[in-house]
Amino acid sequence: MLLSPELNLTLRPMQYPQFFKLYKDSIKNIWTTEEIDFSIDYEHLRDKLNPKEAHLVKRLVAFFATADNLVAHNLVLNFYKHINSPEYRMFLGKQLFDEMLHVETYLLLVDNYLPDLAERSEAFDAYKNIPSVKLKADFCFKYMDSINNLDRLSSTQKRQQFVENLICFASCVEGLFFFGSFAYVYFLRNKGLLPGLATATNWVFRDETMHIEAAMQAIQAIRNEYPELFTKELEERVEAMIEEAIEVEMAFCEDVLTFGVSGLSPKLMKEYLCYCADQRLVQLGMNKKYFAKNPFPFMVLQDVQPLTNFFEKRVTEYQKGFGASKESVVFNESF
Repeated sequence: MLLSPELNLTLRPMQYPQFFKLYKDSIKNIWTTEEIDFSIDYEHLRDKLNPKEAHLVKRLVAFFATADNLVAHNLVLNFYKHINSPEYRMFLGKQLFDEMLHVETYLLLVDNYLPDLAERSEAFDAYKNIPSVKLKADFCFKYMDSINNLDRLSSTQKRQQFVENLICFASCVEGLFFFGSFAYVYFLRNKGLLPGLATATNWVFRDETMHIEAAMQAIQAIRNEYPELFTKELEERVEAMIEEAIEVEMAFCEDVLTFGVSGLSPKLMKEYLCYCADQRLVQLGMNKKYFAKNPFPFMVLQDVQPLTNFFEKRVTEYQKGFGASKESVVFNESF
């Protein structure tokens, strides 16, 4: 079973083919930082962004600078440690690669967007020193620290603690914090600004969507195998967690929009976050709470758009095609 403390290393018979399929799908989505062109971004940062938009970008860079390292830290210490499925651990290996690629991407972003060394230092220390970014980091640490001492998921209480951590990172960190920041990027893209950042975000967005989907499928498998974990009390804690995440992200929004940015407002961002929160609740098998609509037209079709450079300099569909062959792994063989 998925949370059994007895380690399973056997891929035949394949017990969780849905995770192996996600692993194979994720392998098709491989890109490198060498494909990102920030050259036009330099000109925009110098000549086109007004001071209000420049502040927004600096705060985004400060969040991005360490965000994926936090996710990777939890992935290695908690997800990989306790998920007893070799198929899902294969996906987690690819996810860790993705997170390191995102870390490298945002390292380049800091280097390219913040030539001043003091500003770079501030960005990398933002999770400690910039209050709105620290709130997000502290939120992550709270749910990581809650299961740091769990060596074996040997009781209902311990399994519930792990499930809360899994839900936190899928629904709140990747599903709300990141999606909130992506919305700012796509707002700028909609104004024809920062094509390098937009291209990188397209690819990161695709990766994060797949990470969330895998975690949600894991939660569904856990729900099927351990229905006793999903009590009314757990649902109430999850709802409170998501509400807290929205409040934390709104503190970041208030900071990002300190000086005002035409076309954006805290009210619109709150509605968007509530819309995303409802999507996460449904994915978790729970009922919607906010019944919010997506207020941003530029986000409506984002997840189904082809990955084509918005500025049409070149097409960069990064899903790689691998033809079927006699060596392709099948799901229904025992050995």
